[in-house]
Amino acid sequence: MLQSIKQLFGGKLGALDGDLGHVKDFYFDDHNWSVRYVVADTGNWLPGRQVLLSPRAFGPIFDAGKILPVNLTRKQIEDSPAIDLHKPVSRQYEEEYHHYYGWPYYWGGDGLLGGPQGFTILETPPKFSKADTAAPITPKAVRADVHLRSAQAVNGYNLQATDGLIGHVCDFMMDDQNWAISELVIKTGHRFTGKEVRILTSQVERISFTQSTVHVKLTKEAVEKSFEHDLTPLRVAGFTPPANTNREKIGEVTAIF
Repeated sequence: MLQSIKQLFGGKLGALDGDLGHVKDFYFDDHNWSVRYVVADTGNWLPGRQVLLSPRAFGPIFDAGKILPVNLTRKQIEDSPAIDLHKPVSRQYEEEYHHYYGWPYYWGGDGLLGGPQGFTILETPPKFSKADTAAPITPKAVRADVHLRSAQAVNGYNLQATDGLIGHVCDFMMDDQNWAISELVIKTGHRFTGKEVRILTSQVERISFTQSTVHVKLTKEAVEKSFEHDLTPLRVAGFTPPANTNREKIGEVTAIF
C-alpha cells in the first residue's frame, strides 16, 4: 500500500523503551527511488542532535497506531555513529553505520527491503561493542553508485515536461512494504487553486539540483491527464499534519565515497 511521505513529516517516533523524537526528513536514492534513511529529530532527549534511522529498524508502518515504532533502544540510538547533516553522507559513514547495527549493506543487492535479495527487517539488531571497528571499504563498495537526496529539499521542485514547466513536486508516495517511492505528487496550475496529480517515478528523466527542477518524459498534457491525487486521512501516526509543514531545505545530501 502506498503511503504519503508528507503526512509522515513530524510524526512521533518510539523506541523500544521510550520516545525518541519525531520524523524530520527522508533520504532517498535518486537512482532507484528507495528510501534509505529516516532523519529523526531527537528534540529534548538529545538536544541539538539528529540521527539517521534505517527502514530496517521500523515495524510495519500501517500497524503503527499513534507512534511509529522503532525496533531499537534509546541507548543503541544514542551510541550510534554521529553524523553532521550539513555535510554529505559518505560511504565510509554508511559502512560504519550498518556495521554498528549488524545490517547488510544495501549496495550489495537491489537495495529494496523485501526485494529479490530477501532482505528483511531485523527484530533485534545485534549488540555492538565500541571496541569493534568498521568493516573495511572494499573496491566494489567504493564503486557503488549511490546518491542520497533530501525529500524535504526536493519537495517544491519545479516539474519540467518535454514542452515546458508545469507545476511542482508536493509529495512522494512510498510503498509501505519495501520503502520505494513509486509516484510523485505534482501540483499543477496555480499553487493555491491547481489540482494534484500522480506520475510514476519511472517517468523521471533526471533531477537538476542546481535548477531545483525535476525533468520528466511526459508532455504537459500528459501530466495534466495523469491520475488525480486524492489523499486519504492519515492512518499511521495518529496526528494531524500542521497547516504549514516546515519545508526548510536541508540541502542536497549526495553520498560521496
